[in-house]
Amino acid sequence: MRLLSPIKDHHSERRLFMGRVAMTATIAILLLGTVVARLVQLQVFDYELFAEQSLGNRYRIEAVPPTRGLIYDREGRVLAENLPAYQLEMIPEQVADLDDTLQRLAALQLIAVDDIAHFKELANSGPRFKPVTLNFRLTDTEIANFAIQRPRFQGIDFQPRLIRHYPHGAAVAHAVGYVGALSKEDLQRLEGSDYAGTAHTGKTGVESRYEEQLHGDVGYNNVVTNALGRQVPVDSRDLANALPANESPAPGDDIYTSLDLDLQLMASKALEGRRGAVVAIDPWSGEILALASAPGFDPNLFAVGMSTSQYAELQDNMTRPLFNRAIRGAYPPGSTIKPMLAIAALESGASNLQRTTLCRGYFRLPNQTHRYRDWKPEGHGRIDLLEALTQSCDVYFYEISNALGIDNMHKYLDMFGLGHATGIDISGEHDGLVPSRAWKERTFSEPTDRRWYNGETVIASIGQGYMLATPLQLASAIAAVATRGTRYEPHLVATSQNTLTGERTMYPAKRLADIQLQDEQSWDVTIAGMHAVMQGDRGTARAAGANAKYQMAGKSGTAQVFSIAQDEEYDEKLVDELLRDHALFVAFAPLENPRIAVAVVIENGSSGSRVAAPIARQIMDEYLGYGSHAAQ
Repeated sequence: MRLLSPIKDHHSERRLFMGRVAMTATIAILLLGTVVARLVQLQVFDYELFAEQSLGNRYRIEAVPPTRGLIYDREGRVLAENLPAYQLEMIPEQVADLDDTLQRLAALQLIAVDDIAHFKELANSGPRFKPVTLNFRLTDTEIANFAIQRPRFQGIDFQPRLIRHYPHGAAVAHAVGYVGALSKEDLQRLEGSDYAGTAHTGKTGVESRYEEQLHGDVGYNNVVTNALGRQVPVDSRDLANALPANESPAPGDDIYTSLDLDLQLMASKALEGRRGAVVAIDPWSGEILALASAPGFDPNLFAVGMSTSQYAELQDNMTRPLFNRAIRGAYPPGSTIKPMLAIAALESGASNLQRTTLCRGYFRLPNQTHRYRDWKPEGHGRIDLLEALTQSCDVYFYEISNALGIDNMHKYLDMFGLGHATGIDISGEHDGLVPSRAWKERTFSEPTDRRWYNGETVIASIGQGYMLATPLQLASAIAAVATRGTRYEPHLVATSQNTLTGERTMYPAKRLADIQLQDEQSWDVTIAGMHAVMQGDRGTARAAGANAKYQMAGKSGTAQVFSIAQDEEYDEKLVDELLRDHALFVAFAPLENPRIAVAVVIENGSSGSRVAAPIARQIMDEYLGYGSHAAQ
C-alpha cells in the first residue's frame, strides 16, 4: 500500500521564514549600529586622543650623542681625539629573535661568538629603544658584506659615529686612561638620560676622573617614520603638525693636562722591555709632568672594542700591563727614604753633624749575634751623616735607628706624605705603608706578632720590612725636600675649556701643610748629601750625574725581594730575574731652584744607581733643555 505525502502548510513555512529574516535583519542592524557607533566614537569623541597617539607612532625622538672633549698635554698637543668610523648598532625592540640575530651576525664574523652573552645582557638591561653597539669600527669589507645581508637583519644597521683615538698609544695609557663600552654596571651608576645614544664612558685615568666634563650633553632629533618604523622624509603634514624642533648636543669640554708629551714619550721609551714606573713632578705646583708605567697596553683596543677572549688574554698576562705601577705599585722604598730619615735624625737629636760611625760592613744589636749587612761588604770605614748619605751607608742608619725609634720614623715620613695616598686626580692610588707600633698592634691578632722588635726598626731604617711606597709617593716626597718643606697635592689636569664659548676653568694647585723644621740647617745637610750622591767624588750615582751642565741632587735605592741567609752572598747573575732586587732612584734639579722632581722604579733591576739613576738623569736633561730635543 502506497504512503501518501503530507499536505504542506505554506502559511506556517512563510511565518517561519519571515521570522528568521526579521531576526537576521535585526542582528545585522544591531551589528551595523555598533560599528557606526564605534566609528562615531573614534572619529568624533576620541579623535584628539587617537590623533595624538598616531602622531606619536609617526614621530620618534632619537638621541644624538655629544662629541667627547679632547685631551691635550701642557703645550696643546693632542693626547686623545675623536675619529670618524662606522659602527654596527642594534635596536632591541626591533629585533624579533635576539638569539638568532646575534648568531647570524657571528656567522658573518661581524661580532665574536664569545660576546653574544654580553650583548644580550646589554639589550635586556637598558631601554629597548636605545641602540646597542655591536661593533665599534667596521672595516670597508665588513660594511660591504653587511650591506648585502641588511634585509635579513631587522633592527640592525651601521651608523657613522666618532670613536676615541689615542695617537700615542701605550705611552700615555696609564695617565690619560681609556674609554670602553658601557657595561651593565656603568648603566646603573650613570644617569641613563645623559647617556642616551652613547656607547662609551671613561674607564681609567683622566678619561674616568673627568668623565662629567668630557662627556657633554646629549641632543635629540625628532624624526618621521613609516608603519615599519623606518625614517622617511618630512612632508607637509608634518610641518602642519608643528614637528618639534631638534635639540643639538653640547660637546664635552676639552681637557688640558700638565703632562709634557716629550717627557712622557721619553719615560715610556726608557721603560721599554722593563717592568717599572717613572713619575716626574713640578715641585712648586704638584703638576705631573710625566707618569709612565711599563709594560703598557694600547688604549685604542678598548675604544674600538675587544672580544672577551682578547680582554682575558690581556688581563691574564703575567707582566700585568693593565696595572698602573706609577700609582698602584707598592714597593719597599729602600735607601730612597734616607734623606727624610736624615732630617728626622737631626731634628729629633738621634744624630748630628759631628757623630761618626765605624762601618765594618755589618751591624749587630747589643747582645745579639745577627748581622745586618751593609751593601758594601768591606764597609765604609769611619763615616758621618753627610758621607752616610753620599755613600748610602746602611750601617750608619742601622746604628741611629734605635735612637730615632720607629714612631719617630713614622712621624717624619708621614710629614713627607709617605704611608697614605697623595690625592692625585685619577683613581686607584695605593696608600703605601709606613709602619709604627700602633699600626702593628692594630694589624696583627697574635700577641707575639703585635709586639714591635728592635730588629724591625733596624731594617725599616733602610726602607725594608713592612715599609711600602708608590713611585708617585716617592716623587712627591722628594719634591718636598727640593722645596725645603713646601708641599702640593699632585694633579694631572691643569685646565678645561668649553668648546662652544672658549671659556676656561682653572684647576689651581692645592697646597698642603708645610713641613716645619726646628733647624733649617737640616735641609742644607740633607740636600748637600743628595747633591754629592750624583756629583760628588764618592757618590753612589756619580756616574749618572757626570758631565751635567746643571747641579742636581738624588738618592739611589735597592730593595730586596727575598731574604738572604747570614752565610750566603747575593749574586745577581745566579739569581732568577724575578728574585733580583728592585732598583729605585729619586732626584730633583736644578739644585738651587728646583723645577722637576723624579722617581724611577725598575722591578728586579738590581741596582738603583746603575739602572734607575740614568733614566732619572735623562728625564731631567730633557725637561731642563739639555736633552735630545734641546736643539730642535
